[in-house]
Amino acid sequence: MVRIKERYILVNVLHPPQPSDPKAAPGLPEFVSLHRPITENLHPRLLLKAIRNEVAALFGNYGSGAVDVGLSLKYLSCATATFILKVSRNHYRLVWAALTMMTSIPGSQSPCMFQVVHVSGTIRKAEEEIIRRARRFALAAQDAAAAKETAGVLQSHFAESSTMAVDAMFDSSDA
Repeated sequence: MVRIKERYILVNVLHPPQPSDPKAAPGLPEFVSLHRPITENLHPRLLLKAIRNEVAALFGNYGSGAVDVGLSLKYLSCATATFILKVSRNHYRLVWAALTMMTSIPGSQSPCMFQVVHVSGTIRKAEEEIIRRARRFALAAQDAAAAKETAGVLQSHFAESSTMAVDAMFDSSDA
């Protein structure tokens, strides 16, 4: 019996900041605003259909036939804007190229980018990568929040002390 080799593609959906976007908060770090949750109703069938259509548009009948059989969605999280696709090992690059060329979430007109983060041979390693990246993202967000608080405290402290020092210099020179 022959073993069927597959690849699991871990994908993040990134939302580039739009100048007219009312959801974008001005104080958020850029990496936080890029990794917003998916607010639209994204159904697995709709996502798979959009990927298949993109593969067919890029690679024609060959790509459509090669990818159509083995493509399936194994994990979808709208909260983290992450999903895992299962693809045959021979044709995962076709799906990767199609994801790179997609510019919006299926069923919505909001612009986004699909970033392939990790390709693995087992779903276990893909899940471990999701957890590793979530931890890294949470720590980076905490560090950014702490740095913002520290910068605000330092700025207010130095602004007050420098104002007092300037006032003291002018008072001593006037006398």
